[in-house]
Amino acid sequence: MPLQQSLLDINELSSFTDLSTFAQNIPVEWIESALHLSDKATIRRRRLPADQVLWLVLGMALFRNEPVGEVARRLNICAQGLATDSLLAKSGISEARQRLGAGPIEWLFRKTGEQWGTERYTGDTWHGLQVLAADGALFRTPDTPELREHFGSGNTSSKRQTPFPVLRLIALMNVRSHVILDAQISPYRRSEMRLAESFTNRIPDHSITLFDKGFWGADFLLGVSSQGTERHWLIPERKGLVHEEVSRVSEHDRLLEMNVSPQARKRNPNLPKTWQVRAVSYEVKGKLKTVFTSLPVEKYSAEQVATLYRERWEIELGFRDLKSSMQNNAMTLRSKKVELIYQELWGLLLAYNVIRREASQAAESYGRAPSEIRFKSAYQYIAAQLIVMAAAQTISRTGARLSELRAGVASLFMKSRPRPSRPRTVKMSKTRYPVDRNAAPLK
Repeated sequence: MPLQQSLLDINELSSFTDLSTFAQNIPVEWIESALHLSDKATIRRRRLPADQVLWLVLGMALFRNEPVGEVARRLNICAQGLATDSLLAKSGISEARQRLGAGPIEWLFRKTGEQWGTERYTGDTWHGLQVLAADGALFRTPDTPELREHFGSGNTSSKRQTPFPVLRLIALMNVRSHVILDAQISPYRRSEMRLAESFTNRIPDHSITLFDKGFWGADFLLGVSSQGTERHWLIPERKGLVHEEVSRVSEHDRLLEMNVSPQARKRNPNLPKTWQVRAVSYEVKGKLKTVFTSLPVEKYSAEQVATLYRERWEIELGFRDLKSSMQNNAMTLRSKKVELIYQELWGLLLAYNVIRREASQAAESYGRAPSEIRFKSAYQYIAAQLIVMAAAQTISRTGARLSELRAGVASLFMKSRPRPSRPRTVKMSKTRYPVDRNAAPLK
C-alpha cells in the first residue's frame, strides 16, 4: 500500500481529515496524486507530514485572522501519535509548508475546477448553454525585496509605485454555481489576455463565456470559438473600432466585419484578414450600450443577448467573496516567501471551490439554484463546523455528517440578490514619491 494511502486511511486519520468537508469533497486519489508532485516528500515521520500540511494550507484560507500556529492547533493538524495540544513552532510550520510547495495545492485546485466547474444544477444553463465568465483581480503581498523583485508593482513614468508588491489572478468561473473552473496566478506585469489564453482549452463545449472589454482581440476571441463545439463569447464594444456593416437584422442588431490587426496576424499567421462579429445594442438608464458576440442570430434574439451580459457581474461577486468574506478584507496575503505566496493563494482558491461546491450540493438537494445560497454565511458555517469536528475526537459516518452539513448550509438561502448600484472597485494607492529601495531606514 502506498505511503500516502496509509496516511489517508479513514480509520487512522485525525478527526479533521476524516470528517471535514474537505475530505468529503476531495477524493483520496486526488490527494495522493497531488502529494506525489512534491519532490521533497519523504517517509520520515514528521510532526507535520505532507498530507496534514495540505489541510493546514486550506485551514489558513478559512481562518485568515488566526495565526498559522493557532490554525494548526485548533484543527488538530499533527502527525498521528504526536502531541496535538501544544503549539507547533512557527519555524517548523514554515519549513513544512516549504517542503510541500505550491504544486500539490495548485494541482488539487485545477482538479476541482475540472470536475466541479461543469456539474449541472437546477437552472444553471441559458438556453442550453453553460454560462461562464473570465476576469482578473489583484492581490498584494508583504513588502519585502524578494517579493517586490518577483511580483513587481504598479508604477507610472514618474516612478510612483504601489506601496506593496502586487500579483495578478485571472479566473474562469461558472456564473451559476460560482465554482472556478481554472485560474492563472502571475506577477503584476503579465497581460490578462495572455494569461487567459492558457485556459481557453478548458472552456467546456456548449457554453457562452462573458468577457470584460480588456480581453478584446481577434486572435483571442477567434481562438475561443474555434475550439470545441458551440463555444460562444460575449464582450462589450470596443470604442473607436473601424468596421463595415455587412447586414442588419434590426436597428439594434447588426453583423459587422473588421480587419484583423497586423500584430495579431504576426502572432498567429493562421488568422484570416477579416472577421465578423454580431453587434447587439440595448438601452440602460437612457444610454445606449453595445456588446459583440459570436452567438448566431438564428437561435438567440437581441433581447436575450442583452439580458445575458448582465450576468458578468457574478464573477465580480465571486472575487468579493474571496477578498471580503474569506480574507476579511485583508488584501495583503500573509506569506513572505515567493513559493508560499503561490501556495497560499492556490489554497484560497481551493477552499473557495470546496465551499461553493458544498453550497451547490446543498441547494440542489432542496431544488434551489446554487446562487441563492449566501456565500459568507455558508463559509462561516463550514469553518465553525470544522472546529467542532476537530475538537470532538469522534468518528462518525461520512454520509451522515455530509447530510448534516448540507442541511445546515441549505438553511442559508437568500430571499433576493439585488445587484449593487455601483461596480466593484479596489483602489490601491500609489506613493507620491519615487521608491528608493536602497534608502537608509528612518532613525
